[in-house]
Amino acid sequence: MTVLVTGAAGFIGYHTSLRLLDRGERVIGVDDMNAYYDPALKQTRLDQLMARPGFTFAKADIADREAMGAVAKANPGITGYINLAAQAGVRHSLLAPHDYTRANVEGLLVLLEMARANPDCRHFVYASSSSVYGSNTKLPFSIDDPVDHPISLYAATKRSGELMGHAYSHLYRIPTTGLRFFTVYGPWGRPDMAAYLFAKAILAGEPIRVFNNGDMRRDFTYIDDIVSGVIGVLDNPPPDTGTTPPARLYNIGNNNSESLMDFIGLIETCLGAKATYRFEPMQPGDVKETYADISAIQRDVGFAPTTQIAEGIPRFIDWFKTYHNV
Repeated sequence: MTVLVTGAAGFIGYHTSLRLLDRGERVIGVDDMNAYYDPALKQTRLDQLMARPGFTFAKADIADREAMGAVAKANPGITGYINLAAQAGVRHSLLAPHDYTRANVEGLLVLLEMARANPDCRHFVYASSSSVYGSNTKLPFSIDDPVDHPISLYAATKRSGELMGHAYSHLYRIPTTGLRFFTVYGPWGRPDMAAYLFAKAILAGEPIRVFNNGDMRRDFTYIDDIVSGVIGVLDNPPPDTGTTPPARLYNIGNNNSESLMDFIGLIETCLGAKATYRFEPMQPGDVKETYADISAIQRDVGFAPTTQIAEGIPRFIDWFKTYHNV
């Protein structure tokens, strides 16, 4: 199998590429290496991938049709697509909205067109987000819940991507699967996400920002479980019955909503240091609680997360200390 992985130097893309390489697949990695967060971290991930047989890299913006056309021409025979490139971050979407429509909407369209022109395409998998559930109060969040009222531009672009995937499956019979990720954490994680931000601030003796006065819950999902879900989905494209589009959506979460304060407490314990808290109100576009109903992906793919935060946080902190020479 030859798999195109976009966002290959990113957090989930890096781990997904490694897993594919470990099982002998050929991986075409694409990333624009932008400076949304420290490019040095992306480069370190990429250097490890570049050292692996079977990995090829192209530095490109997925919304650049000419650049992605060159990638397609140079790499015939791609059978699977995993689109993990995106402009992430709910709060940042308030500051740089155009970055979100370019990466999450235009970029996805370019890739769908790339897959449409490729007769070897067996499955197109793309990242969505739990943010599409907006201010839904029914828990756990189910893929059957209405998602027509996004409360952030980030969520709106991700929901747009789901609709585009469905349209291409309907029109061109491309098997597509959208994955609604729930708060991913673990080694090599993004510096703008909670675990990294908290660990960095605590070690620096700086206060951590805790929104909604700490009354928050998240379905924290460890990276290894996420990757197992992504690859399990890739291996199981939706069938084309001829009556409905070969399109699916899945939640990928830990199926367990954890208190934010408990999450922070584990980080404090692993670091052997106490945090200074700066409690703040709920931020625009944010939600109080997330909790994934994963019954659909369990049924179809056999997805079964195994890592709870009591195990995952120590692993993340061990990596964090090593990476930062703490």
